[in-house]
Amino acid sequence: MVRGVFVTGTDTNVGKTVVSAALLLRYRGHAPFRYWKPIQTGIEQDDDTASVARLGSCAPGELFTAGVRLERPLSPHLAARLSGRRIDLQPLLDCVNTEPASSRFVVEGAGGVLVPINDAHLMVDLMVGLGLPAVIAARSSLGTINHTLLTIEALRHRSIPVAGVVLVGSPDSDNRAAIEQHGHVAVLGEMPRFEPLTPDLLSRWALTELDRDGRLLEHLR
Repeated sequence: MVRGVFVTGTDTNVGKTVVSAALLLRYRGHAPFRYWKPIQTGIEQDDDTASVARLGSCAPGELFTAGVRLERPLSPHLAARLSGRRIDLQPLLDCVNTEPASSRFVVEGAGGVLVPINDAHLMVDLMVGLGLPAVIAARSSLGTINHTLLTIEALRHRSIPVAGVVLVGSPDSDNRAAIEQHGHVAVLGEMPRFEPLTPDLLSRWALTELDRDGRLLEHLR
């Protein structure tokens, strides 16, 4: 059985990769974590595994590099189709299920929960197959309440536990309160958009501001 969390988002480019790196920095001392991006599109322009390796100051053993890698920066189903391929879920599940039981994974999705993987499956179907609780990366700005609550609803409809939300951008106390109240979920942190984005800045934030109450620990043991 796979243990850890699945980092999903309310949209593409919302900050899932940076949140994934922050989780590794925050919890590295609690368990032998490994980062995994099962499906990466636009690999020549945007290698999330390399970004997490840099931002999270990861050793090679903390990166699980198996998975689907596609050139075009498009939805997984379309990037695969244009490459003459089809993404199947079972090989992805099989490759991670053979890893040591002691491993804890920070798995990062591609796009949001309802992005298509192939003609029959969505990203959320991969999440169901892995059986991991979700951490949602969401923008802090206008529109985030609707997008975040819709994401929460889609996950809970499929019995996927929502471990928490990380808001990315300028702090907005009203949006945070609305998400916590109406989503019945904890906001684990409010992460600024770092300028510049460096491993040191991210590490300082993660160690002092991310999940101050240790709510995720119950999902990571």
